[in-house]
Amino acid sequence: MMIKLKRIVSKGVLLGLLAVASQYAHTQEVMADTIAFEGELLKIEALPDSTVPEALLKERFAKLENQIPLRYHQVTHQFVEYFIYRKPDFVKRMLENMHLFFPLYEQMLEKHGMPRELKFLSLIESGLNPRIISYAGAGGLWQFMPATGREYGMKRDTYIDERFDPVKSTEAACVYLKRLYRTFGDWEMALAAYNVGPGNVKRAMRRSGSSSFWGIYNFLPKQTRHYVPQFVAMTYMMHYHADHGIFAETPDYPIVSDTVHITGYFNLNIFATLTNNTLASIHKLNPQLVNTVLPPYIKDFVLHIPSHNIDYINANRLSIWDSASKSATSSTTAITLAGGSEANAAALGEGEQPQIKTTKVFHTVRKGETLGKIASRYGVTAAEVKRWNKMRSNTVLRGNRLVIFKETKQKLADTRLSNLTPKAVTGKVKMRIHRVQPGDTLSAIAERYGINVSRLKKINHLKSNTVRKGQKLIVG
Repeated sequence: MMIKLKRIVSKGVLLGLLAVASQYAHTQEVMADTIAFEGELLKIEALPDSTVPEALLKERFAKLENQIPLRYHQVTHQFVEYFIYRKPDFVKRMLENMHLFFPLYEQMLEKHGMPRELKFLSLIESGLNPRIISYAGAGGLWQFMPATGREYGMKRDTYIDERFDPVKSTEAACVYLKRLYRTFGDWEMALAAYNVGPGNVKRAMRRSGSSSFWGIYNFLPKQTRHYVPQFVAMTYMMHYHADHGIFAETPDYPIVSDTVHITGYFNLNIFATLTNNTLASIHKLNPQLVNTVLPPYIKDFVLHIPSHNIDYINANRLSIWDSASKSATSSTTAITLAGGSEANAAALGEGEQPQIKTTKVFHTVRKGETLGKIASRYGVTAAEVKRWNKMRSNTVLRGNRLVIFKETKQKLADTRLSNLTPKAVTGKVKMRIHRVQPGDTLSAIAERYGINVSRLKKINHLKSNTVRKGQKLIVG
């Protein structure tokens, strides 16, 4: 049967493949149903003829089938033609982006002894977009809900969402899918459970009296009925796309990258500027980052950076780290660059020490203001405002008095430093000074600047591990 798809209405961009309304598995009646795909609501009308022969699909499904059944069904046939005639651009995009993630998928699936063809499931889930969030709140390449993500070890806060981490989310997906397969002993049932949850699948089994996917088909939620047919159709398209005139024109490949380890507050915007990168490129290599900074409590975060930057970063690590690790509440940090070019000396000025100072101000919440608007007004993040005011939620009430630490106008030398291009920031850091802040400990300060406690005590002539607020320490 050939499927004609009429556009009814276009809505905003939603997640890849979504729900398809109910169609009975064994009926031969003319169907009129809807499908939502990438935000476009479409109407399915079954016509008497098909442009792709049923016999050809059955033959090809049989050739492709490995561990997961690729059964021919009328609904699966519909989806094949849907991808060919209505969504060839989606298939083309998957062909162009598959090199970004398929090597990782294949490595992980092999590690867990899982069917290799499961890599195509991510196309249905997320369209290979690691930062996508569905209307229901599921996120990442494998579309984990926040609670399920936590269950499988993926942390989430205002700075980092590990559901967006390709490695961690793929690892979690493999573990979860293996668990579902052990529960049901059938890959079609495991895939259905991945979409709607094992509880709903078991409920459908009780109501239908069947333990097979097509046996429980009519008892599944609308969203799940076509999940397995979509997977089968996409598996077919990724192998036989050329026979239907669909090709990748501009394939994308992973950026060759190296890693650096971050502990403590870190401004990604400043880091990107000083290393001749963009924040977008940093986020592309590290999709789990959902903020422009890393928080003070972060420890040993692995940041991926383009490999062509690594030599420059290693040569200028201290100066780059010093600039990127200053927060609105951090200490005044003095830097003197030595051994640099004449341009450096001219930019900084002889004997000048660049520094950042902060001013404590109070803001009274006005009618209609939100935490985000207040933070934006002062050039800080909502998370920082919450931390300074010990807030547990984002709710602010009219009349509330909030503490804000606002950066004051920088001295000339400091302004010049912040505007230096990567080529200008050369030479070694001769000396750095840390002003002790409330809550600072000697061990925390030593860890932040990459030196050990005994060295820190020695260069500052300290007899104990006690430090006091406002005390200045030489840290390098």
